[in-house]
Amino acid sequence: MDNLRKELLRPSAESKQEVSGKVVSYFAILLIGGLVGTILIFLTVKGIALFTGNHFSLREFLTGVNWQPGHHHFGALPMITTSFSVTVFSGLVALPLALVVAIAITEMLPSRVYKFFQPVIELLVGIPSVVYGYLGLTVIVPQLRQMFGGTGFGILAATCVLFLMILPTMTSMTIDSLRAVPQSYRQASTGLGATRWQTISRVILPSAKSGILTAMVFGMARAFGEALAVQMVIGNTTVMPKGVMESAATLTSVLTTGIGNTVMGTAANNALWSLALILLIMSLAFNLLIRLVSRKGVR
Repeated sequence: MDNLRKELLRPSAESKQEVSGKVVSYFAILLIGGLVGTILIFLTVKGIALFTGNHFSLREFLTGVNWQPGHHHFGALPMITTSFSVTVFSGLVALPLALVVAIAITEMLPSRVYKFFQPVIELLVGIPSVVYGYLGLTVIVPQLRQMFGGTGFGILAATCVLFLMILPTMTSMTIDSLRAVPQSYRQASTGLGATRWQTISRVILPSAKSGILTAMVFGMARAFGEALAVQMVIGNTTVMPKGVMESAATLTSVLTTGIGNTVMGTAANNALWSLALILLIMSLAFNLLIRLVSRKGVR
């Protein structure tokens, strides 16, 4: 009887595997959490060094328009303004086109069209950013120079490049949002006598609104953090932009061009880390906005 009781109470192989799986999962969570926490702490410490170690004014950093690290001038407002400008412009241009393409593919064209376009869109999403930058440098910039004069470099060129970069991502996410709307919604709307456009505009789009907004925010988040492609076409002039055809610089372009020309621990290097901290804060803000939009859609 005792042997039988021990045999019945002995942990099974499946329970041991479950324990092992939990240990591995908890270790992975701790590892990822530790890495993220380390990055956040490191960027925060380095980002505030300009204000704590070099005693530079935070207000002057955020509102100043003069960026000359060699003369101890660190006004980041031109780069912040340009970063938001190219992000908002590219998002506003890409969203309507992505929405039109998604509606056409999911609601109007045959299903075989979606099967054809799906791998094409995924291929465009996976193209490296340097390819888009080279396309902008060799095609977009010369065309803008011919159309509007000047050098062709500037906010408009960066907006065009970012538009091409985020359009496939926004289109793919918008298609997924429209396809997630239950088919019964379409059938009920049709049964009530609604036309196809009435069904799309009054039933499908409102139902997929949260997913569409998520696609827009996600695309703008990618545009805000893009560095290499923007650097190749924006002109990299750290002045307050006065027009879309004027050369300018974003936070990422200043970081990529300046980080190799400064000495670690100097005020100029600390200023670049402060720009990186702003990028981190904005990335977290975009992620928080995506979560808020998604939660609103779930409710």
